[in-house]
Amino acid sequence: MTRFNFFATEVSGLLFSLVLIFVASGANAADITSAYTKIDFDACVEVSPADLEEGTSGGSVECRGYQGQTVFVAEGDLRMFVSFGPHADDEPASRQTLPNFNTVNDTLEWRLRGGVPFATILRWFPSYPDGVGTGSVLIVTQLRPGGGTCQIARIDAQANKNANILARQAADSMAGNFDCSQQPAVLGTPGILN
Repeated sequence: MTRFNFFATEVSGLLFSLVLIFVASGANAADITSAYTKIDFDACVEVSPADLEEGTSGGSVECRGYQGQTVFVAEGDLRMFVSFGPHADDEPASRQTLPNFNTVNDTLEWRLRGGVPFATILRWFPSYPDGVGTGSVLIVTQLRPGGGTCQIARIDAQANKNANILARQAADSMAGNFDCSQQPAVLGTPGILN
């Protein structure tokens, strides 16, 4: 075999390997999809009642999410807490909220890999510090039952035109590897998250 033929064979093999890697990574990216569910409070089951005497706890409920996944929603001191999984109320996400008074939207986006949910994206509405109006923040939560379900990223949806893209990129690249002892990453222009 001549030196040229050897080089051409090596380059062809390298190109073929690169094509396989590209196709494989494209297949993994194509394997990620979204599904949407609603948080229907009328259909949720009460876990703990509202504390009417103290007025600091709105109670908590468990709702059904994608393919029956548990969605835990609690309210305390005019702030929401949302978690997921079979022991959602024991996960770190059940203790995470935004510092400002807030509410949540009723539409949940579930990020799926091969049909299996690995993250959620939920829009939260924090009040502005001056109390006039509300902001809009997308919060990405990784789904890792057993102590790893926590918020991993927050994006101000009013300060970032591409907030949905940033949230999906965060879910797809960070979920499953995020250390729940860390604070969620603030992505893009911080806005109200500053």
